[in-house]
Amino acid sequence: MGYEPDTWSLGGRSFYSRFILGSGKFNLELVEAAVRDAGAQMVTLAVRRADTGQEENILDAIPEGVTLLPNTSGARTAEEAVRIARLARAMGCGDFVKVEVIRDAAYLMPDNAETVRATELLANEGFVVLPYMFPDLTTARDLVSAGAAAVMPLGAPIGSNKGLAARDFIKIIIDEVDVPVIVDAGIGRPSQACEAMELGAAAVMANTAVATAGDVALMAAAFKHAVEAGRAAYRAGFGRVLERAEASSPLTGFLAD
Repeated sequence: MGYEPDTWSLGGRSFYSRFILGSGKFNLELVEAAVRDAGAQMVTLAVRRADTGQEENILDAIPEGVTLLPNTSGARTAEEAVRIARLARAMGCGDFVKVEVIRDAAYLMPDNAETVRATELLANEGFVVLPYMFPDLTTARDLVSAGAAAVMPLGAPIGSNKGLAARDFIKIIIDEVDVPVIVDAGIGRPSQACEAMELGAAAVMANTAVATAGDVALMAAAFKHAVEAGRAAYRAGFGRVLERAEASSPLTGFLAD
């Protein structure tokens, strides 16, 4: 029996793809191909790229039927995040929003406290809020209480491609919150996306790892299959781990009459 993707839901919509593609580092010519080869049904975009006033617009490069996930990149406070989200909705990007509130210019770490505030404000306005957060269980619970539809803990610093540096903390969040957990930021290889899915994450998001690959389309496809493999492994349930070797076939008796 072949692998059959299972669906998951956000904001009243069902998705079969569990790979979310970030578009921040893509040029417009590569966005459509990357979305196609990644099999992505959700794509993030920075609002400033959709409101350039120029002839080329990233919205034109994203295939029809893909759910847009505008982010509040550039926001330093909850109020700024709310203004950006409202602008995205007014531009026709829908009600989904990825909340990013970052004041730290050196390491680009999210401000968890302001993120909780922004999440509550936007959820009260009817947005489907997916907050980007530093992986902390207390914050994750606060975000759920504030109305988050999912939480998006970072795997490693944005753009670093270092992988699951926060693996243990992400696993705690997956085990303890009742909304989808989407691993975001720092995932650099398909194998790392697979590992995140094996932990029980609902989905994985990547941008830099695909956009900076030698072959963007091929890497997008590799992430697609890695995410599917990790999800299938999680659903299957892992085999036991033993402290010592155990033969997979009998070592005696096979020559007996």
